[in-house]
Amino acid sequence: MRLLALAAALSIALTAPHVAHAQGDVKYPTRPVRVIVPFAPGGVTDVMGRLLAQKLSDNLGRQFYIDNVGGAGGNIGTGMAVREPADGYTVVITSSSYVVNPSLHAKVPYDPTKDLVPVTISGASPNVVVVNPQGPAQSIDELVEMVRKNPGKHNFASPGVGTTPHLSGELFRQSLGLDMVHVPFTGAGPALQSIIGGHTDMAFTGLPSAVSAVKGGTLRGLAVTSSRRSSGMPDVPTMAEAGYQGQEAETLLFVLVHAGTPREIVNLLYQTIAKIVAQPDTQKEFERLGFAPVASNPEDSFARVKHELATWAKVVRDAKLQQN
Repeated sequence: MRLLALAAALSIALTAPHVAHAQGDVKYPTRPVRVIVPFAPGGVTDVMGRLLAQKLSDNLGRQFYIDNVGGAGGNIGTGMAVREPADGYTVVITSSSYVVNPSLHAKVPYDPTKDLVPVTISGASPNVVVVNPQGPAQSIDELVEMVRKNPGKHNFASPGVGTTPHLSGELFRQSLGLDMVHVPFTGAGPALQSIIGGHTDMAFTGLPSAVSAVKGGTLRGLAVTSSRRSSGMPDVPTMAEAGYQGQEAETLLFVLVHAGTPREIVNLLYQTIAKIVAQPDTQKEFERLGFAPVASNPEDSFARVKHELATWAKVVRDAKLQQN
């Protein structure tokens, strides 16, 4: 499905001019465009954002420059964009925090279905369940059996409370009625080291952070939480292939603009990004970072936003994770 969506996006994008000065009665861009990444420099979202910003600059003939506005799990920078004019000159490139934070926090400075609209979801990266290769669980089935035989005695590590991997673990625990304890760490690195060192039983983590350890044999990947296998771990089955439905959980890369932005500008940005994402060098870089190209259109992206909001709201509520 993702490949078909990308093919359709490319078909539309190839009709777009290399440098677009007008869409209908709207000329855009005529000056530099600010791209807010609501996280500190150096993370995956920042790296992906810089890649897209440079490509947008190259394709549209005006500078798209990154402004890192970190804090509050992405809330500060995203909220800042809401206060900017609805003219397309402020773009937000963010992660799944956009659809998790409204349920995780008692109050956020934006309404994800009214204040901002998605131009596209440019990429998606699954979570992966990993264990120590010397441990007893060689498959998801064996992992589930191990936990069920010893309720309350097993745990799962994650990069931190409220992260997509943590919520993926909570979804797994809740949907299967498993009694296991969450152990949050201050990032993926420490969480994975706890598995390698035998201190925790399993980890839910983003695929990029685990690829090298799984390939090197210091971790065993049991399943990925995407609808299809990842090219980064082609031998690791999906949860559905392993017999566990409804476990899809991905880190998504959203490109957003103010909800009042002229439709012509939204369409131009979408068409240009779809063209960028379809390029072999972009796809190679996406793959290096653990992402699959998506480039969904604005309508499909908005539907995904609503789906993700509902999914994670239930998980957060059932796990009593809301923070003040």
